[in-house]
Amino acid sequence: MSSEILGKRYKLFSSENFEDFMKALGVGMVMRKMGASVSPTVELTEKDGVYTLKTTSTFKNTEVKFKLGEELDEETVDGRKVKSVFTLEGNKLMQEQKGEKNSTIEREFTPTEMKAIMKVDDIVCTRVYKLQE
Repeated sequence: MSSEILGKRYKLFSSENFEDFMKALGVGMVMRKMGASVSPTVELTEKDGVYTLKTTSTFKNTEVKFKLGEELDEETVDGRKVKSVFTLEGNKLMQEQKGEKNSTIEREFTPTEMKAIMKVDDIVCTRVYKLQE
């Protein structure tokens, strides 16, 4: 992961199918409405081989620390407990979440945006985040 991507802040710009994605994961209606109404900012940093993925919004802030290829226990924004593994493929950060429902999140970083493609069952959600100046 190149330094031109690390430490940058990306703000949600567009979102497609997010409510269906949350619904498929079993997220309750109130949480879905709140989740769909906020525009979070995402920042990825790395220090000594430990990555930190920070998501901040007016609703809730989360932070996940991980090493590539190592499984960890994660509590998702909506409170689900999952086991996550992160891997890197070029400029794509792949995340596999295993829990009651298995899901994947593929985050593709470019110098101007970060695109997250989230999948559960047959639902695909695409969220585009633009670089914050």
